[in-house]
Amino acid sequence: MPKSVYYYWRAASSKADSYRDAKDRITQIFNTHQGRYGYRRVHLELRNQQQYLNHKTVQKLMTQLGLRSMVRPKRYRSYMGSVGKAAPNLLECNFVASRPNQKWATDITEFNIRGEKVYLSPILDLYNQEIVAYEIGDQPQLSMVTTMLTKAFKHLQQADKPMLHSDQGWQYQMGFYQQALHKQGVTQSMSRKGNCLDNAVMENWFGIMKTEFFYQKKFETIESFKQGLHEYIHYYNHDRIKQKLKGLSPVNYRTQSLVLT
Repeated sequence: MPKSVYYYWRAASSKADSYRDAKDRITQIFNTHQGRYGYRRVHLELRNQQQYLNHKTVQKLMTQLGLRSMVRPKRYRSYMGSVGKAAPNLLECNFVASRPNQKWATDITEFNIRGEKVYLSPILDLYNQEIVAYEIGDQPQLSMVTTMLTKAFKHLQQADKPMLHSDQGWQYQMGFYQQALHKQGVTQSMSRKGNCLDNAVMENWFGIMKTEFFYQKKFETIESFKQGLHEYIHYYNHDRIKQKLKGLSPVNYRTQSLVLT
Protein backbone atom coordinates (compact mmCIF):
# COMPACT_ATOMS: atom_id res chain seq x y z
CA MET A 1 0.00 0.00 0.00
CA PRO A 2 1.42 3.42 -0.89
CA LYS A 3 2.42 5.54 2.10
CA SER A 4 0.13 8.38 0.98
CA VAL A 5 -2.92 6.07 1.03
CA TYR A 6 -1.96 4.64 4.44
CA TYR A 7 -1.58 8.08 6.05
CA TYR A 8 -4.79 9.34 4.43
CA TRP A 9 -6.88 6.52 5.92
CA ARG A 10 -5.15 6.76 9.28
CA ALA A 11 -5.93 10.50 9.44
CA ALA A 12 -9.51 9.91 8.28
CA SER A 13 -9.98 7.20 10.92
CA SER A 14 -8.61 9.47 13.63
CA LYS A 15 -10.92 12.28 12.53
CA ALA A 16 -13.99 10.02 12.58
CA ASP A 17 -13.20 8.94 16.12
CA SER A 18 -12.95 12.54 17.34
CA TYR A 19 -16.72 12.57 17.94
CA ARG A 20 -16.86 9.19 19.66
CA ASP A 21 -17.31 10.69 23.14
CA ALA A 22 -19.83 13.19 21.82
CA LYS A 23 -21.85 10.41 20.20
CA ASP A 24 -21.84 8.47 23.45
CA ARG A 25 -23.09 11.49 25.38
CA ILE A 26 -25.74 12.26 22.77
CA THR A 27 -26.96 8.68 22.86
CA GLN A 28 -27.03 8.72 26.66
CA ILE A 29 -29.07 11.95 26.73
CA PHE A 30 -31.44 10.64 24.07
CA ASN A 31 -32.00 7.39 25.95
CA THR A 32 -32.26 9.05 29.36
CA HIS A 33 -35.17 11.11 28.05
CA GLN A 34 -36.64 8.09 26.23
CA GLY A 35 -36.21 9.55 22.76
CA ARG A 36 -38.08 12.75 23.59
CA TYR A 37 -35.23 15.17 22.82
CA GLY A 38 -34.51 16.43 19.34
CA TYR A 39 -31.14 17.93 18.42
CA ARG A 40 -31.97 21.36 19.89
CA ARG A 41 -32.62 20.10 23.41
CA VAL A 42 -29.76 17.59 23.17
CA HIS A 43 -27.55 20.55 22.25
CA LEU A 44 -28.80 22.46 25.30
CA GLU A 45 -28.29 19.49 27.61
CA LEU A 46 -24.74 19.03 26.31
CA ARG A 47 -24.13 22.69 27.10
CA ASN A 48 -25.52 22.16 30.61
CA GLN A 49 -22.93 19.39 30.96
CA GLN A 50 -20.15 21.78 29.80
CA GLN A 51 -19.87 19.98 26.47
CA TYR A 52 -19.85 22.67 23.80
CA LEU A 53 -20.72 21.56 20.27
CA ASN A 54 -22.28 23.51 17.44
CA HIS A 55 -25.99 22.72 17.13
CA LYS A 56 -25.50 21.73 13.49
CA THR A 57 -22.83 19.25 14.56
CA VAL A 58 -25.24 17.75 17.10
CA GLN A 59 -27.90 17.49 14.41
CA LYS A 60 -25.45 15.76 12.05
CA LEU A 61 -24.28 13.30 14.70
CA MET A 62 -27.87 12.44 15.67
CA THR A 63 -28.67 11.81 12.02
CA GLN A 64 -25.69 9.47 11.80
CA LEU A 65 -26.88 7.68 14.94
CA GLY A 66 -30.43 7.39 13.62
CA LEU A 67 -31.91 9.39 16.52
CA ARG A 68 -35.01 11.28 15.41
CA SER A 69 -38.42 12.44 16.62
CA MET A 70 -41.92 11.27 15.68
CA VAL A 71 -45.03 12.78 14.04
CA ARG A 72 -47.63 14.75 16.02
CA PRO A 73 -51.15 13.34 16.48
CA LYS A 74 -54.66 14.75 16.02
CA ARG A 75 -56.61 16.25 18.93
CA TYR A 76 -59.94 15.70 20.64
CA ARG A 77 -62.58 18.33 19.82
CA SER A 78 -65.19 19.17 22.43
CA TYR A 79 -67.23 21.73 20.47
CA MET A 80 -70.92 20.78 20.50
CA GLY A 81 -72.47 24.04 19.35
CA SER A 82 -73.80 26.84 21.52
CA VAL A 83 -74.85 25.30 24.85
CA GLY A 84 -74.15 28.30 27.06
CA LYS A 85 -72.45 31.68 26.94
CA ALA A 86 -69.30 32.18 24.88
CA ALA A 87 -66.62 34.62 26.04
CA PRO A 88 -64.69 37.04 23.78
CA ASN A 89 -61.23 36.22 22.50
CA LEU A 90 -59.14 38.39 24.80
CA LEU A 91 -55.90 36.46 24.32
CA GLU A 92 -55.81 37.11 20.54
CA CYS A 93 -52.92 34.69 19.97
CA ASN A 94 -50.64 36.69 22.28
CA PHE A 95 -49.03 33.69 23.97
CA VAL A 96 -46.34 35.70 25.79
CA ALA A 97 -46.65 36.34 29.54
CA SER A 98 -44.30 38.47 31.64
CA ARG A 99 -44.86 36.66 34.94
CA PRO A 100 -46.31 33.43 36.34
CA ASN A 101 -50.10 33.16 36.70
CA GLN A 102 -50.74 35.98 34.25
CA LYS A 103 -52.06 33.97 31.30
CA TRP A 104 -53.32 30.39 31.38
CA ALA A 105 -54.59 28.11 28.64
CA THR A 106 -56.65 24.94 28.86
CA ASP A 107 -58.21 22.27 26.66
CA ILE A 108 -59.16 18.59 26.75
CA THR A 109 -57.50 15.76 24.88
CA GLU A 110 -58.55 12.15 24.37
CA PHE A 111 -56.70 8.82 24.54
CA ASN A 112 -57.77 5.38 23.38
CA ILE A 113 -56.49 2.64 25.69
CA ARG A 114 -57.44 -0.81 24.39
CA GLY A 115 -60.80 0.47 23.17
CA GLU A 116 -61.51 2.54 26.30
CA LYS A 117 -61.44 6.34 26.24
CA VAL A 118 -59.51 8.41 28.78
CA TYR A 119 -59.46 12.21 28.91
CA LEU A 120 -56.93 14.74 30.17
CA SER A 121 -57.83 18.29 31.18
CA PRO A 122 -54.75 20.44 32.01
CA ILE A 123 -54.04 24.13 32.60
CA LEU A 124 -50.82 25.48 31.10
CA ASP A 125 -49.10 28.68 32.25
CA LEU A 126 -48.01 30.69 29.21
CA TYR A 127 -45.14 32.23 31.17
CA ASN A 128 -43.08 29.06 31.36
CA GLN A 129 -45.24 26.37 29.69
CA GLU A 130 -45.72 24.65 33.05
CA ILE A 131 -48.72 22.42 33.68
CA VAL A 132 -50.21 24.20 36.69
CA ALA A 133 -52.93 21.63 37.35
CA TYR A 134 -54.65 18.76 35.58
CA GLU A 135 -57.32 16.12 35.97
CA ILE A 136 -57.67 12.71 34.30
CA GLY A 137 -61.13 11.26 33.73
CA ASP A 138 -62.93 8.43 31.98
CA GLN A 139 -65.47 10.87 30.53
CA PRO A 140 -65.10 14.54 29.46
CA GLN A 141 -67.47 15.73 32.19
CA LEU A 142 -67.83 19.19 33.66
CA SER A 143 -66.76 17.83 37.06
CA MET A 144 -63.35 16.91 35.61
CA VAL A 145 -62.83 20.51 34.51
CA THR A 146 -64.03 22.07 37.75
CA THR A 147 -61.82 19.73 39.81
CA MET A 148 -58.88 20.88 37.68
CA LEU A 149 -59.84 24.51 38.42
CA THR A 150 -59.90 23.86 42.17
CA LYS A 151 -56.37 22.45 41.99
CA ALA A 152 -55.15 25.39 39.87
CA PHE A 153 -56.63 28.03 42.18
CA LYS A 154 -54.51 26.69 45.05
CA HIS A 155 -51.42 27.94 43.20
CA LEU A 156 -52.65 31.54 43.11
CA GLN A 157 -51.57 34.28 45.45
CA GLN A 158 -54.08 36.94 46.46
CA ALA A 159 -52.79 39.37 43.85
CA ASP A 160 -52.89 36.82 41.00
CA LYS A 161 -55.79 37.37 38.60
CA PRO A 162 -54.94 35.33 35.50
CA MET A 163 -56.69 35.19 32.16
CA LEU A 164 -57.80 31.64 31.32
CA HIS A 165 -58.12 30.90 27.60
CA SER A 166 -59.89 27.92 26.06
CA ASP A 167 -61.74 26.94 22.92
CA GLN A 168 -65.56 27.05 22.77
CA GLY A 169 -65.94 23.54 24.16
CA TRP A 170 -69.25 22.95 25.89
CA GLN A 171 -67.64 22.63 29.33
CA TYR A 172 -66.28 26.18 29.13
CA GLN A 173 -69.67 27.62 28.17
CA MET A 174 -71.43 26.27 31.23
CA GLY A 175 -72.59 28.68 33.94
CA PHE A 176 -71.06 26.70 36.80
CA TYR A 177 -67.60 26.84 35.19
CA GLN A 178 -67.89 30.56 34.41
CA GLN A 179 -69.12 31.36 37.91
CA ALA A 180 -66.10 29.57 39.40
CA LEU A 181 -63.79 31.77 37.30
CA HIS A 182 -65.65 34.94 38.25
CA LYS A 183 -65.56 34.10 41.96
CA GLN A 184 -61.78 33.65 41.80
CA GLY A 185 -61.28 36.85 39.80
CA VAL A 186 -60.12 34.95 36.71
CA THR A 187 -60.89 36.53 33.32
CA GLN A 188 -62.28 34.13 30.72
CA SER A 189 -61.16 34.16 27.11
CA MET A 190 -62.30 31.87 24.27
CA SER A 191 -61.01 31.08 20.81
CA ARG A 192 -63.02 32.01 17.77
CA LYS A 193 -65.29 29.22 16.61
CA GLY A 194 -63.40 26.63 14.54
CA ASN A 195 -60.06 28.46 14.74
CA CYS A 196 -57.46 26.13 16.26
CA LEU A 197 -54.70 28.75 15.95
CA ASP A 198 -56.27 30.75 18.78
CA ASN A 199 -55.27 28.02 21.24
CA ALA A 200 -52.21 26.76 19.37
CA VAL A 201 -50.03 26.74 22.49
CA MET A 202 -52.28 24.15 24.12
CA GLU A 203 -52.47 22.03 20.99
CA ASN A 204 -48.69 22.19 20.73
CA TRP A 205 -48.35 20.85 24.28
CA PHE A 206 -50.73 17.99 23.55
CA GLY A 207 -48.63 17.15 20.51
CA ILE A 208 -45.42 17.11 22.55
CA MET A 209 -46.95 14.99 25.31
CA LYS A 210 -48.48 12.41 22.96
CA THR A 211 -45.34 12.17 20.83
CA GLU A 212 -43.02 11.77 23.81
CA PHE A 213 -45.26 9.66 26.02
CA PHE A 214 -48.42 8.17 24.55
CA TYR A 215 -47.02 6.87 21.27
CA GLN A 216 -43.83 5.61 22.86
CA LYS A 217 -45.43 2.80 24.86
CA LYS A 218 -48.14 0.16 24.88
CA PHE A 219 -50.36 0.21 27.95
CA GLU A 220 -51.88 -3.01 29.25
CA THR A 221 -54.38 -1.29 31.55
CA ILE A 222 -55.94 2.13 32.00
CA GLU A 223 -54.39 2.34 35.46
CA SER A 224 -50.88 1.80 34.08
CA PHE A 225 -51.58 4.50 31.50
CA LYS A 226 -52.78 6.97 34.14
CA GLN A 227 -49.75 6.28 36.31
CA GLY A 228 -47.46 6.80 33.34
CA LEU A 229 -49.23 10.06 32.49
CA HIS A 230 -48.76 11.34 36.05
CA GLU A 231 -45.07 10.49 35.79
CA TYR A 232 -44.69 12.17 32.41
CA ILE A 233 -46.31 15.43 33.53
CA HIS A 234 -43.98 15.53 36.56
CA TYR A 235 -41.04 14.83 34.24
CA TYR A 236 -42.19 17.55 31.82
CA ASN A 237 -42.55 20.16 34.56
CA HIS A 238 -39.40 19.38 36.53
CA ASP A 239 -36.85 17.73 34.20
CA ARG A 240 -37.58 18.40 30.53
CA ILE A 241 -35.53 21.41 29.42
CA LYS A 242 -36.77 23.85 26.78
CA GLN A 243 -34.79 26.03 24.42
CA LYS A 244 -37.17 28.97 24.93
CA LEU A 245 -36.59 28.74 28.68
CA LYS A 246 -32.81 29.17 28.37
CA GLY A 247 -32.18 25.45 28.70
CA LEU A 248 -34.19 25.10 31.92
CA SER A 249 -37.24 23.06 32.81
CA PRO A 250 -40.53 24.96 33.37
CA VAL A 251 -40.30 24.69 37.17
CA ASN A 252 -36.63 25.67 37.28
CA TYR A 253 -37.32 28.65 35.02
CA ARG A 254 -40.15 29.84 37.26
CA THR A 255 -38.22 29.42 40.51
CA GLN A 256 -35.15 31.11 39.04
CA SER A 257 -37.21 34.08 37.88
CA LEU A 258 -38.80 34.44 41.33
CA VAL A 259 -35.34 34.51 42.94
CA LEU A 260 -34.18 37.21 40.51
CA THR A 261 -37.21 39.37 41.27
